[in-house]
Amino acid sequence: MWFTKVSLQNPVFATMIMLVFVVMGLFSFQRLKVDQFPNIDFPVVVVLTEYPGASPEIVESEVSKKIEEGVNAIAGINALTSRSYENQSVVVIEFQLNMDGRKAADDVREKVAGIRATLRDEVKEPRIIRFDPTSKSIWSLAVIPDTQKDAKNTNLVELTNYAEQTIKKRLENVRGVGAVNVLGGSRREINIYLRPDAMEALGVSAEQIASAVRNENQDLPVGALRSFSQERVIQVQSRVKRPEDFASIIVAKKGNTPIRLSQVDM
Repeated sequence: MWFTKVSLQNPVFATMIMLVFVVMGLFSFQRLKVDQFPNIDFPVVVVLTEYPGASPEIVESEVSKKIEEGVNAIAGINALTSRSYENQSVVVIEFQLNMDGRKAADDVREKVAGIRATLRDEVKEPRIIRFDPTSKSIWSLAVIPDTQKDAKNTNLVELTNYAEQTIKKRLENVRGVGAVNVLGGSRREINIYLRPDAMEALGVSAEQIASAVRNENQDLPVGALRSFSQERVIQVQSRVKRPEDFASIIVAKKGNTPIRLSQVDM
């Protein structure tokens, strides 16, 4: 090659050329920007929908499939997957890399808004989330008892409450922490077992009972009493204090006779 011939005939010239390349490389390396978490826009949109009290099979048929059929018509989709869990549906939409993430999220939001009318009233409003790799958690903390002996005596509900009310709040106050999410745990639940024969005899449905329990177990603001000298806020405190109080909730009325939960549960 001509460059080889020139280098052999002019060794000083070839050496100077190599030194120039080395100096330029070192200068460029010093000014090279390195980011541990680069700002990369992945056109991936996630649709989260909550359906309280529904099994994974019902969530799949009533929520996931309807959302999949609605968003499948959007142009530029590369892959469409869904996962149906208890009480929740997760639909992941992956677009082609040349798509703008914001436009893709707007298209999905528009399609989901049109699907919302076909979902049941119990289904909560779907949430549209853009996938951001920089928002993934970078530190995980497991809250467990110290020993096996403590694990047998530890109440999981109390351990979960300690993680949410104490550890979570302390970590949120640390400088630089964007968000703290608590996963897993065991929360306090009260199960109500119904008697189908009593419900049929009294003409009460399971939806009526669930609606009555949900509406009666809450504190509601009524308004305010105003006078020339003062103003008093009135609030109805109807939240259940003890599990035994659920039995007195009125779930329906037969004529002028109230039907209480104790008449239809076990």
